Amino acid sequence: MMDGDVNMFSKILGNVKGSKDDPKNIKLLEKISKMDLSDMRIYINGKLTEYEVNEFGLSEILKRFTFINEKTSHYYLKIDDMDSKKKKIFDIVILILLHKRVSINIIEIVQVFLETYEEVIKKYDDENKQTYKAKIIEAMKKATKTIDYKSDIIDKLRTLK
Repeated sequence: MMDGDVNMFSKILGNVKGSKDDPKNIKLLEKISKMDLSDMRIYINGKLTEYEVNEFGLSEILKRFTFINEKTSHYYLKIDDMDSKKKKIFDIVILILLHKRVSINIIEIVQVFLETYEEVIKKYDDENKQTYKAKIIEAMKKATKTIDYKSDIIDKLRTLK
């Protein structure tokens, strides 16, 4: 395999090792750590012009939701949080999965998100007659298809060389 092929596949599959060393990503990581849910949505939609939407940024937002905050020793979302906060977070997760920069790394983080917040999602869906678990799973399937499509294009490009 040629170096160009490795770079193309790593972009698709989500190889972001060492990304925290990139000066642009250091600034982005600092910005994401201070973002509220509205700012996250603005960033994902590409309307935060000083920061490019990339796989690193999208995965860091998901990590912020999914993993325990080292400073507070709590998850971002709690079962007793307001329904509006839960809905915004679920919508952001779906928005990330449907983004063109989606990668396998992102899908894996969303799987952890679903496991972590299984009770929260179930309670929200039951109380509000919603289907966010199904919506997130459907978005994951679409993300997988997007990755497969990108991979097929790379395969075709490689055969044309």
